[in-house]
Amino acid sequence: MKLIKVAAASLNTTPLDWEGNTRVIRAALDAARAQGVSVLCLPELCITGYGCEDAFGSSGLRRMARRILADLLPATRGMVVSFGLPVLFRNALFNTACVVVDGRIVGFVPKQHLAGEGLHYEPRWFKPWPRGAREEVDLDGTRYPIGDLSFDVGGVKLGFEICEDAWVAERPGASLSRRGVDLILNPSASHFAFGKLEVRKRFVLEGSRAFGVTYIYSNLLGNEAGRAIYDGGALIASGGVMVARGARFSFAEMELTSATVDLDATRTAQSRTASFQPDLSPDPTCIRTAFAWPDTNATAPPAEIPSWEDAAALKEEEFTRAEALGLFDYARKSKSRGYVVSLSGGADSSAVVSLIATMVRLATNQLGVDGFKHRFGFMPLAGGDWKSLVGELLHTVYQGTCNSSDDGRMAARKVAAAIGAHHHEWEVDSLVEQYTALASKALARPLNWDADDLALQNIQARVRGPGVWMIANLKGALLLSTSNRSEAAVGYATMDGDTCGGLSPIAGIDKAFLRHWLKWMQSRGPDGVGPLGELDAVIKQSPSPELRPLDQKQTSEGDLMPYEVLEAIEDAAITSKMTPVEVLRVLVPRFERHGAAELKTWIDRFFRLWCRNQWKRERYAPSFHLDDHNLDPKTWCRFPILSGGYSTELEELKEARP
Repeated sequence: MKLIKVAAASLNTTPLDWEGNTRVIRAALDAARAQGVSVLCLPELCITGYGCEDAFGSSGLRRMARRILADLLPATRGMVVSFGLPVLFRNALFNTACVVVDGRIVGFVPKQHLAGEGLHYEPRWFKPWPRGAREEVDLDGTRYPIGDLSFDVGGVKLGFEICEDAWVAERPGASLSRRGVDLILNPSASHFAFGKLEVRKRFVLEGSRAFGVTYIYSNLLGNEAGRAIYDGGALIASGGVMVARGARFSFAEMELTSATVDLDATRTAQSRTASFQPDLSPDPTCIRTAFAWPDTNATAPPAEIPSWEDAAALKEEEFTRAEALGLFDYARKSKSRGYVVSLSGGADSSAVVSLIATMVRLATNQLGVDGFKHRFGFMPLAGGDWKSLVGELLHTVYQGTCNSSDDGRMAARKVAAAIGAHHHEWEVDSLVEQYTALASKALARPLNWDADDLALQNIQARVRGPGVWMIANLKGALLLSTSNRSEAAVGYATMDGDTCGGLSPIAGIDKAFLRHWLKWMQSRGPDGVGPLGELDAVIKQSPSPELRPLDQKQTSEGDLMPYEVLEAIEDAAITSKMTPVEVLRVLVPRFERHGAAELKTWIDRFFRLWCRNQWKRERYAPSFHLDDHNLDPKTWCRFPILSGGYSTELEELKEARP
């Protein structure tokens, strides 16, 4: 047997945080050394941070990255380590993995396939490296190999697939396999999305089997740069068997996942594969260097699977944990001293405060109360348990008018008390009346609900903004907007009212799922936390903005359409890019109970509101990316602010037969 100990680290880095990123990398190196690791794979661009965006064009950024790499070299003695950093070569910038052996740089491997869709803009900053090309790069007076390289390190051969390289049809791993590599390292920055873990597991497992190697996959962890949440979840597979899995959604700054693997076993398995045809030609792309591999006697541990990942409610668990980690990191990295939420007692605002409380509980379960305080660092938190910490971190405000229901007020009070929030209640009728009087005087006529419905609704939402902004300013806290994705799609939100905030945490999720999630939270809740029964007061209400007089019995679905229909139209029209007539044909079999005429009305309403309200989506506070249905125009879903509004297509819809 040829046993070696390998590891992948999940790191919570931050763009341009040189001190913080260096500290986290050192922590991973120290942990690897303590465990007797010989090969350590760190995530993509871990020195600079992955999300530096246009700052990658700065020569100062690149110089600082090289300086930090040089500072870290002594900490790699006795190990083989890959670091991620950008390298300029022939006036082109490349996203590279730097291979360090026993404190010495031995070469750089650039990424061959760049992620350029959705959240990713890598082609804006980087160039793809041509397959098979090898050159030398001069860095600070020393020349190093750079290119499509493999490395023979003391008789053990290793190569790289960097993140997107493993997601494409023509993976570099196939060529590396023919060159006889034993290990493939994949330093990644793969953001969280629902169901994405299964894809990662498949390409790691299949890569290890088909290529006859041990496959080591590392990933970023946490809310790195604002919108994307990285779930960590390092993976190590050998010969088609998953031998180690790392924690996901950890609140720690670093998670190390290690395993002892038998290279003789993968070599033997590959030799027995009839289809395997090694490349026997001279290999100028192989960099050879000496290394004394230590004796290793430990056996590979079984891959650990967290109990919540086996749950039937996996989407609910993932949503909760992704949001919790996103909220945790966004607040501490923005130096915010907690959160402020305008809590109406409705589904959206109640979901947001429930997520904050759940974040505190999950984080204290993992880190302990003292560990939680330490990770926030800049806050003088005094609380002795999770609920007292919520009381220090979260201020909620109920802002009532004459159109507010007692049910909403009591639900807000009940939920705030259950989670320990510092709750306030005040009335804003006098402010509404003052603005209404000013407008009435300016127009020289009284305002009334028949003629001025929308304006009278909106002013109630808008006067709620300044008060919560003031609380947030006074507390140095982060004001959270409570708009969801379904309502963003059709502009069912008041700009500078319920859209006020520095972060919109649930703008990436549809209202139909959010209502389902609240029921799950009320009855079951996440593993290790349990249910929040007090949400029953929220669930029993019909969603309503409560902006019209109570006798009009306003509901959100009455204003728009059933949320499950809205979500289905949004999916077909925006995600699948269908025309109105195509949307109708998809919806009729699914929602036969509503009838084609009613569905036509709702489809027409959706398309008109979608086009009319792109300007609102452009102004939303940053939101978390959760899946491919994201509507964020800055990162995922671009649409013109001014357009023809599908007028021709909607005329065709009127005459269409399903």
